[in-house]
Order: sequence, then C-alpha cells, then structure tokens
Amino acid sequence: MTEVAAYLATSAAAAAALTARPGAAAIERAARLVGESMAAGGKVLFCGNGGSAADAQHMAGELVGRYALERPGYHAVALTTDTSVMTAIGNDFGYAEVFARQVEGLGRPGDVLVAITTSGRSENVLRAGATAKDRGLKLIALLGPSRSPLDELAEVALHVDANSPGVIQQGHITIGHAICGWVEAYLASRE
Repeated sequence: MTEVAAYLATSAAAAAALTARPGAAAIERAARLVGESMAAGGKVLFCGNGGSAADAQHMAGELVGRYALERPGYHAVALTTDTSVMTAIGNDFGYAEVFARQVEGLGRPGDVLVAITTSGRSENVLRAGATAKDRGLKLIALLGPSRSPLDELAEVALHVDANSPGVIQQGHITIGHAICGWVEAYLASRE
C-alpha cells in the first residue's frame, strides 16, 4: 500500500469510527446545546490552536454564513481571529489567557463555548473551558482519543479516535458539520 493509500485508509477508518465514538447521540446532544442557546438569543464561541484554530473559524463561518440552508446569520464567534485582541492579551496576561479573557468579555450565561484541542491538554483551551463554566456558559469539547481535563468540565466531550492530529481534525470538522446541519434544521423548524 502506498503512503497516500495508507493515509486515506486511516482517514476513512477514523471517519467510520465516529458512529461508535463519540456516536450520533452525543453529537446530537452537543448540537442541541448550540441550537437551544441560539433559539434563546445566545451565541456560540469557538477556540483552538493551530489547525484547531482554523477549525474554529470554519465552524463559526458555517453558522454566521450558511451551512446548507438559506437563513439569517447566526451569532457565532471564533476567538482565534482578532489579532489585536489576542496579541494584547498575550502580551499583558500571557498566551495561556488569550481565550479565557475573551470568554470573560464576550460570553454570557446560556451561551456555548466549543473548545477544540487534539491533545486535550492545550493550556489556553483548558483555561477557556474553566472560565466558560465559571461564567455559566455550556461547554462542548472536541478532543482527540486521550482523556482530558475538559472531560470533567464539558456537558458534552466528543472524542475522535485517531493517532495523528490531522486525522483528528478531520473528525472534528465532520462533527462540526453534523452540528451545523442539525442546528440549521432545528432553528428552521422553529420559524
């Protein structure tokens, strides 16, 4: 098997494994948290580092723009995009606080934070999760295969069983698309 064929087989196996872990019911629980928050006037915040930062932006974009349905924009914010805010917080408080401080300023009780970390150990994502819980936000964690401190904090922790960060991130995007599709259908049914 070539290197490319092996990668594609690994990717396909990880995608297929999502039906068992985290499973459709867990993903739907996460989607319901987002949909119910938005239906009540809340918002969803996303955070992550590196590729997970890009995933945060991608998912926020699907909700603000559109995923599959023509509808008004939803209130979603990637905490990874404002370089002035991130560099000011990083300079004044340290990089470990770049997301927590934004959750403190932007998050309100009833909002949702989606914390994305392939390792489950990114300090700035863990601190954002703790701040979200302290401030009354719901927490959804998108994680790799390993146990994480976010497992204890999150209403829903969604693990992707894969060994490479890239394949874990593919699982996160698949889960994110499932959430966005569910949220669109849920909110459209309420109109």
